[in-house]
Amino acid sequence: VPHPRLKSTHQATTPAPRSMPDRAQIPPHPDARNPVESEPTIVSNPSSPAPTQHTHAPASPRPARPRQTPRSKVQTLYPPTPLASNLTSRHTRAAAAPLRLSSAAEAPRAAMAGPEQRVVAVIMVGGPTKGTRFRPLSLNVPKPLFPLAGQPMVHHHISACRRIPNLAQIYLIGFYEEREFALYVSSISNELRIPVRYLREDKPRGSAGGLYSFRDYIMEDSPAHIVLLNCDVCSSFPLPDMLEAHKKYGGMGTLLVNKVSAESANQFGELVADPETNELLHYTEKPETFVSDLINCGVYIFTPKILIAIEDVLKQKKDRANLRRVSSFEALQSATKAIPADYVRLDQDILSPLAGKKELYTYQTLDFWEQIKTPGMSLRCSGLYLSQFRHTSPHLLASGDGKKGATIVGDVYIHPSAKVHLTAKIGPNVSISANARIGAGARLISCIILDDVEIMENAVVIHSIVGWKSTVGKWSRVQGEGDHNAKLGITILGEAVDVEDEVVVTNSIVLPNKTLNASVQDEIIL
Repeated sequence: VPHPRLKSTHQATTPAPRSMPDRAQIPPHPDARNPVESEPTIVSNPSSPAPTQHTHAPASPRPARPRQTPRSKVQTLYPPTPLASNLTSRHTRAAAAPLRLSSAAEAPRAAMAGPEQRVVAVIMVGGPTKGTRFRPLSLNVPKPLFPLAGQPMVHHHISACRRIPNLAQIYLIGFYEEREFALYVSSISNELRIPVRYLREDKPRGSAGGLYSFRDYIMEDSPAHIVLLNCDVCSSFPLPDMLEAHKKYGGMGTLLVNKVSAESANQFGELVADPETNELLHYTEKPETFVSDLINCGVYIFTPKILIAIEDVLKQKKDRANLRRVSSFEALQSATKAIPADYVRLDQDILSPLAGKKELYTYQTLDFWEQIKTPGMSLRCSGLYLSQFRHTSPHLLASGDGKKGATIVGDVYIHPSAKVHLTAKIGPNVSISANARIGAGARLISCIILDDVEIMENAVVIHSIVGWKSTVGKWSRVQGEGDHNAKLGITILGEAVDVEDEVVVTNSIVLPNKTLNASVQDEIIL
C-alpha cells in the first residue's frame, strides 16, 4: 500500500496539460521518409501514459487508431466539423460566455465555400403584441403574413434577399408561435430553394438583443456579412448594390437611408452623414426638433463585429444594474419601469454611440420606401409592389379588355383560383386573393380583396380592404377617402362581415362577424 504522504506528493506534482504548438511549429517525424507517405500527426493526451511498444509485426497492415484526445487539444490541428461546432456552441457554452469571432478566411465552413464571402439574412418579424395598430386584420393572421400584392408581406423581403450573391440562410426572428409560421416557412423554402428558418424569442430583448440571442444560429455558416431587415417596411430593397457599397466602405455596418419632408422626418430615426464619404456622423431616434431630412429605413448590412458591439453594451448594462443594487441610486429613480439589463436597442444603444467613429456608413435609396404600421399604409404599399411587378415579375399582373376576360385597368393581381365576371371592371391597384368571386358589373379600385370574399352584382369597392369570407351585397358601396395615413382614411371590413344589399359604408372600420343592414360613415363598428 503506498504511503499516504507519497500519494499526496504524486498528486500535487502531476504535470498540467501542455499547450499545443501551432501546426507550423510541429517538427516532422524523424522516421518520415516522404511527406506524402507519412501518417498525419495525432496529438495524444500528455497526461496519459505512453503506449506500449510492440516489436512483432502485425498480422495485416492496418492504420493505427488515433487515441481519444481532449477537444481543446484536437482543435488546434484539426478544425471541428460544422455539426460538432454547432453542438459545442449551442449546448456546452453558457449564454453569457464571451463571443469569439474569427475572420471568414479562418472559419472552417467559409474555407469549404472557397473565396466567396457568405451572407446571412435576418428579418425581424415582431409579434402579436407589437402590431396592434394593424388590427382588425392582424386578428386572423400574423401581420408579416398579411398579403400585399397577392403575396405575404415578408415574402417581398425574402425575395429581395434571394438576389444577394452567396446567400447561405434566411432567419425570421419574432414572438409568434412556431406553428403560425411553420407552413409558410416550409413552402417558401421549397419554392425559392433557399433555407428559411423561423426562430422564436422567449422574451423581448430589443432589436439588437434579439439578434444577439441567436448569434450561434447566425454564425453557423461563418458569414462575412449579416443583412438585417425590419419586416414592417416596404421598399424595392436594393440589397446587392448596398452590399457592394458596404464592402467598399470597409466599416462595421451600412444603413439604408432615404430623404423625406422636414414635416414628417421626426416620425423616424434622423441622421447626419458626410456628403463625400457617406460616413454616419450623428444619429437620433425620433427627435422633438428637426435634425435632418435623411432617415433610417430599417435595412442594414453588418459584419459579424456587430455581435461583439452588442456584447459590450450588454456587459455595460449588467455592470450598471449591479451598481444600482448595491447603492442608493435605485431609491432616487422615478417610479417608471427600468429597461431590463439584457434589452438592447439597435438605434439608441448601438447606432448612436458608433456614429462618427468611422464604423457606420449610409447608402441612399432613390426608389420607393414606406413604413407599414396601419392597414391604410398596407393598401398603399400593395400598390407600390404591384407597380414594381411591371419590371420584376410582369407574369403576376393580370390583363384583359372585357372580351375574353374582365376589363383590367393599371396594375392588378388576380389569384388563379378567383372568379371574375366578364363584365366586371378591375383596377388600378387591386389585389384579389384565392377563391374570391367578383360578380357582374362590379367595380373595384385601389382595394385588397382577401380569401373567399364575394362581391355581388354592381357593387363598388374603392380604397378599402375586404376581410376573409366577407360579402358585399348587390348595389352596395364600400369606400374610403384614400388618406392612407389617417385612422379612418380607408374602409376596413374584418373577417366574415356581411354588407347587405344597397348599403353604403364610408371611412369605417368593422370588426369581424358583423352584419350591416344600414349605411355607416366615419364609425368603428365593434
